[in-house]
Amino acid sequence: MGTIKTTNIEPIADNGTVTLGSSGDTFTVPSGVTVNMSSATQTGVGGANTPAFSAYYSSVQALSNETTTTLLFNAEYYDSASAYDTSTGKFTPQTAGKYFVHANVKMQSGGMNNYYFGFANLKKNTTTIAEGLSDDRTAGDARARTVPLTAIIDMNGSTDFFLVEAYISASSSGSTLQIDVGSTFQAYKIIE
Repeated sequence: MGTIKTTNIEPIADNGTVTLGSSGDTFTVPSGVTVNMSSATQTGVGGANTPAFSAYYSSVQALSNETTTTLLFNAEYYDSASAYDTSTGKFTPQTAGKYFVHANVKMQSGGMNNYYFGFANLKKNTTTIAEGLSDDRTAGDARARTVPLTAIIDMNGSTDFFLVEAYISASSSGSTLQIDVGSTFQAYKIIE
């Protein structure tokens, strides 16, 4: 039982393996010590935050007045496991775990003083997990509002999915109601 002081440890053979301890041993890194692995290849440490995706609107989606509509974010920045479907608006990860989910929904009522209220729902399967509301009935001077949604959702890794819905109530039902470009929807796995 002693202290070994050195500046470099290498295996005997080139590209060999150095083993520290055996099964059941514990190695402690004291407080204040920095372990710099920034240029190393790391295996079996931590975990990747995947599956992950980020989708957005590259063109608007029309809405009907006072009707709940599933949002179809029609373009993707990335989708690590091809788990987001732009035609259904569903993200169906095939890896079980907890997911951080976020959406920004920009609702447009088509004219000043036309936006009464609107809400967006984040749903897991058919259950609402989070809801955001923007209510302008008393002020009466809105045209558009952005509603944020954030949740951490446990997924089964096979059939569970999540999606976003929106609803707008406008003073003129003949106005152009829509979800605007700039709306986003994304998620990533946070726990193994």
